[in-house]
Amino acid sequence: MLKNQYYRVAVAPMMDWTDRHCRFFHRQLTRHALLYTEMVVADAAIHGQRERLLGFDAVEHPVALQLGGSDPRKLAEAARIGEGFGYGEINLNVGCPSDRVQSGTFGACLMQTPALVANCVAAMKAAVAIPVTVKCRIGVDDQDPEVALDALADGVFAAGADALWVHARKAWLQGLSPKENRDIPPLDYDRVYRLKARLPQRFIGINGGVPSIDEAVRHLGHVDGVMLGRAAYHTPGILAGADAALYGTVPEPVDFAALIETMAAYAARHIEQGGRLGHVTRHMIGLFHGLPGARRWRQILSTDATKPGAGGEVLRAAFAAIDFAGAEEAA
Repeated sequence: MLKNQYYRVAVAPMMDWTDRHCRFFHRQLTRHALLYTEMVVADAAIHGQRERLLGFDAVEHPVALQLGGSDPRKLAEAARIGEGFGYGEINLNVGCPSDRVQSGTFGACLMQTPALVANCVAAMKAAVAIPVTVKCRIGVDDQDPEVALDALADGVFAAGADALWVHARKAWLQGLSPKENRDIPPLDYDRVYRLKARLPQRFIGINGGVPSIDEAVRHLGHVDGVMLGRAAYHTPGILAGADAALYGTVPEPVDFAALIETMAAYAARHIEQGGRLGHVTRHMIGLFHGLPGARRWRQILSTDATKPGAGGEVLRAAFAAIDFAGAEEAA
């Protein structure tokens, strides 16, 4: 079981979203939340361009690598590679319902083979010294979540898993798209609460539809950790309240001017290495959600930041559109 080194709130692994630029940005808003990579397929970690796939800035710590796969030997090798890159945790994806994942016989379809998942966890645990965790669904298709989740949890913990994060929905592998699987299957938080009640000595975290830090605090009355997904991505400003609410730090207002300069400098380094401003700023679109000027901020980042040659001046111009004084008057 993970103890003090573990984290009460995490930002979920999200394909095409939680890349290294997103994580660097999120770290400017919270010092303590655990950040996850996008899922990296084990074969890609072993044979692909490792620096591009696995490289990250040390500022991102605490940061965890999520792997996808179903071959214990390959997952063990990929976990060793991830540990070598400096990740603090390796997480196995047993929840993604995409067609690509299904064709590779991993992700959510592994809910149907808990013994194989346990073998994968055991192999990774034997390969690395850092924590190995699992992220799953409550079941897939016609599975009974009472039976399926217990079988998965018991198997992975017996194999040595340090934590289990549960997305509190079924995944429908037949009939629903990956996008629909994020919304249509009903949330069943109580099922995850029951799992925690049955396994009080194990770390159980919850994921799925959590809209705010206040809601995360409520979940922590029942489970050990809360994973924020789309709410953290689309309205990243909520992360600024995580440290005070969940880790007991002294509340501090965000110095947005300093944050913008930090991100402009980071983007400049990325551009020098052949990247583009939009690779960084696409993750910042929702930062000022609800404030006067947010629409103009979004427009500038969605258009000017994508143009060839765009640099930090675009980010500063977008920031100048935010009317903090107007927000205070409205409050």
